[in-house]
Amino acid sequence: MSSSIPKFKLNDGNEIPSLGYGLGTANFKRKNSPPFDEQIVSATLTALGVGYHHLDGAEAYGNESELGAAIQQSNLPRSSLFVTTKTSCRQGETIEQAFSRSLQKLNLDYVDLYLIHSPFFADASPEVLRKKWSEMEAIKDSGRAKSIGVSNFLQEHLEAIIENNPDLKYRPSINQIEYHPYLQHITPEAGDLLEYHKKHGIVVEAYSPLTVVTKARGGPVDPVYEELASKYQVGEGEIALRWCLDQGIVAVTTSSSQERLEGWLKRVFSFKLTDEETKRISEEGRKKNYRGYWNAKLGSDDWR
Repeated sequence: MSSSIPKFKLNDGNEIPSLGYGLGTANFKRKNSPPFDEQIVSATLTALGVGYHHLDGAEAYGNESELGAAIQQSNLPRSSLFVTTKTSCRQGETIEQAFSRSLQKLNLDYVDLYLIHSPFFADASPEVLRKKWSEMEAIKDSGRAKSIGVSNFLQEHLEAIIENNPDLKYRPSINQIEYHPYLQHITPEAGDLLEYHKKHGIVVEAYSPLTVVTKARGGPVDPVYEELASKYQVGEGEIALRWCLDQGIVAVTTSSSQERLEGWLKRVFSFKLTDEETKRISEEGRKKNYRGYWNAKLGSDDWR
């Protein structure tokens, strides 16, 4: 089933499956979690068995060992998988140190995508961001990360890397951000973040794409999703995912339900929204603001 998932080309020539399974949120290991959580391994094996071969992990999720174990137990060819992990840029250590630790926990020789999890882990100053990005470029040059990118970066952070960096070797391939109709990253000050990505050939990867359905009910997009779900004979979750995909945005989501995971794969690629429908969702979404993550750092008042 996974072979039917379309791929998007990155600016370095590599390709990323347009739908991924995330190991954050429900699979996130908290302080009271067991040292090694077999339930996370089982959930990831379920996703792999259904056909999700794009796996999105992170050092901060605390479950790289479980992700690695699931990959080994799946017996799937490494070449058939797209594995992402992220560095938290801990103070006092290099990205090389963090990356080597992640590879060891994953029990892998390489990852397909390595991301700086947030500019705020690394201190958001331009000087620090440029230094950290240079370390990321060294990881890519080593061949142990096929592609490199960032997560939760705003335009000012991307500018520090791309536009004011005479030593730049590679632009970020990906910026993974919270993205859904109620958070489209359009601000009065910076303008449209997605347009900036297009200008520089950076693919957007959306986390929490189902927010309208799962966390922010009671808004102006609800009746539009309901109408379109009825029209296409799919669930509202498929409409939410399709809205991202039809804009060329990679969608990362998760579920503990095998039936739901199977349903998304079966239905989300069975139809496309029209340009008018995509635009209508966007227009209705801009009538409400909702940010689920990073509110303390980024706020939500001026986002559309």
